[in-house]
Amino acid sequence: MINEQIRDKEVRLIGENGEQLGIMSAREALQMAKEAELDLVKISPTAKPPVCKIIDYGKYRYEQARREKEARKKQRVIEVKEVRLSPNIEPNDMNTKASAARKFIEKGDRVKVTLRFRGREMAHMQTSRHILDDFASLLSDIAVIEKSAKLEGRSMIMFLTEKR
Repeated sequence: MINEQIRDKEVRLIGENGEQLGIMSAREALQMAKEAELDLVKISPTAKPPVCKIIDYGKYRYEQARREKEARKKQRVIEVKEVRLSPNIEPNDMNTKASAARKFIEKGDRVKVTLRFRGREMAHMQTSRHILDDFASLLSDIAVIEKSAKLEGRSMIMFLTEKR
């Protein structure tokens, strides 16, 4: 809230240079802000009494937006990449899939490893768990199992993430 929107009887006022000006009525604070040709902005509405500051509101909003933009630049969205395997996968194919997963993990993404079963493969679901374990052991130097292998419908799923 700024200027006339502040309806409190008393406010704690902070000057334009950050110095404490004490507790006073909102009218007096607004008058001081007008004399300095700046705005009276409520910084902390929950405090007793509320804290107001004399600042240039346009400049304050601009700098706040710039800080938020800078924070958004630094944050990184972690994506989930998927690698699909089948129960009768050959060792060379397994190594190829593992190298693809290695690239994803090195970029900082999570990897979802899916072992899909079709037709008669459904009868041997539990004996195929070792494929996911072997896959995880191929990447054990850079990755750790976040969620261990779990059966969901016609597929077994495991999540890998980067070691910290």
